[in-house]
Amino acid sequence: MLRVDLHLHSHYSHDGRSSLPELIERAHECRLDRIALTDHNSVEGALNLVRLAPELAIAGEEAKTLEGEVIGLFITSRVPPFLAPEEAMDLIHGMGGLTYIPHPLDRHRANFRPARLVELAPRIDIIESYNPWCDASANRAAAQLAEDLGKAQATGSDSHSADELGKSWMEMDDYTSTEDFLEKLRYARHVVTASSGTGRRA
Repeated sequence: MLRVDLHLHSHYSHDGRSSLPELIERAHECRLDRIALTDHNSVEGALNLVRLAPELAIAGEEAKTLEGEVIGLFITSRVPPFLAPEEAMDLIHGMGGLTYIPHPLDRHRANFRPARLVELAPRIDIIESYNPWCDASANRAAAQLAEDLGKAQATGSDSHSADELGKSWMEMDDYTSTEDFLEKLRYARHVVTASSGTGRRA
């Protein structure tokens, strides 16, 4: 089984505090097998991480759209900010990547209206159902939304520094492609060992 964290940040994000070597070292300490670096509006750090630690890294980006934020996983180039969400999601899929909606119902952050998530559902692959910075009620609502829409669920640490890694992750079978990854993710075991706080991260 692989230990996987699909939502974290480095100092390539405006609010990230850790270098790539620090993240690699901490991931190994936590016995994480895959980490998706999803810096805000930048893929530069993620592509560098893939070069530094190809067996560990998944290239990602948390892109701000005109409505809410969308994470692209397994991407190869930047998703520009402030696109229409449909355009951003189509760009991600055009790279062979997966679309992931982080903290979808967190009242502390600007996000999609629930009705828009229903409209966008055909373009959504994964919904984050646990984020340690969200209120418990928002996480429960996100899990219910994912279930209602039939989407794979993800637990992300949303770490902004290396010492925040290792408090939550998923355990899933190894995969052979992005399509296989998405299918295996549906059966992942979600692990939460500590809560970092509520409503304080972007």
